[in-house]
Amino acid sequence: MIQQRAAGAIMGSLIGDALGLGCHWYYDLDEMRRDCGAWIDGYLAPRPGRYHGGMAAGEPSQSAILLRMLLHSVLAHGEYSEADFTRRLDEDLFPQLDGTPFCGPGGYTNQSIREAWRCRVREGKSWQDCSGHADTTEGAERAIVLAALHARRPRRVAEAVSGHVALTQGDEAIIAMSTAYNIVLSQLIAGQRLGPDLVPALLGLVHDGELPFHAVTRQNLQPPGPGEGEAPRAGTFASPDALLLPHYAAIAARDPGIRIEPAWKAALVYGLPCAIYQQLPAAYYLASRFADDYESAVLHAINGGGQNMSRAMLTGALVGAQVGLDAIPRRFIDGLMDGERLREEALALGALAGRE
Repeated sequence: MIQQRAAGAIMGSLIGDALGLGCHWYYDLDEMRRDCGAWIDGYLAPRPGRYHGGMAAGEPSQSAILLRMLLHSVLAHGEYSEADFTRRLDEDLFPQLDGTPFCGPGGYTNQSIREAWRCRVREGKSWQDCSGHADTTEGAERAIVLAALHARRPRRVAEAVSGHVALTQGDEAIIAMSTAYNIVLSQLIAGQRLGPDLVPALLGLVHDGELPFHAVTRQNLQPPGPGEGEAPRAGTFASPDALLLPHYAAIAARDPGIRIEPAWKAALVYGLPCAIYQQLPAAYYLASRFADDYESAVLHAINGGGQNMSRAMLTGALVGAQVGLDAIPRRFIDGLMDGERLREEALALGALAGRE
């Protein structure tokens, strides 16, 4: 049922965020094990002096606060309103910031939001001129709400997500990868599975003009025929390659000749830092390997260290969409601050997705 899958994506990401709060940004994995234990399997309070210090176990980071801000905006209007979301940023979030990292709700403000704050508050720019250079996953994380809302309309997902991410991140490649992630997520919410069969269907939508990615190959990546033309480039991303990433991650997860053991070491294979091109491969791999096991997927994402909060948010949404809300272990909801209210909000968003 699409309501269950949409709600699973929302809750799956919010749980992943809170699981990362107490063990965020450990790049020395031995230090993380000493501070957090040999295997992190629940919510932790951050140690004094570390990221998000002073917050309690199960609280949301600012990434989850922003996702929920977008969720509240959509629920209030029954649709996505860019004007309402940016008003909420201007009135509710930005007065709590000062442009430095360790300030504001959630204990830390990420680069893209700091840059947007400077443009809006210090320089008085319009929202059309506030996108920065961050190569991170912050826009992709917020846009999970839009992937769920428009899950049955891939073109609308692409339009809404790309425009939303561009509010705070201006690099076309980052917008393309963020959009591709949420297109894939929307397909899972609509009932598809994360596997090698998903991407050929997406490439078919590219060739039909439903998705804004430029391609010169035929379907299934076959070469163009002699003298064969190509669709105009205007208004599309440079290539469909961002849509191919989950395809190869799914193949790797299923290939008996490729073993990453334990699975959390996918973070070491693909990279511990924050950049989206290091976060997405691990998320796709874990969500393919543990497609029916939310707990294993999200805990391996967390135990990989580094930018484990984003890795767990992205992985949690993908697996939550595949298993549905009711298959997420109840202990994760019970330990989450406002967990029951968040569950109700996620189901309300899922009901909107079911009506589209």
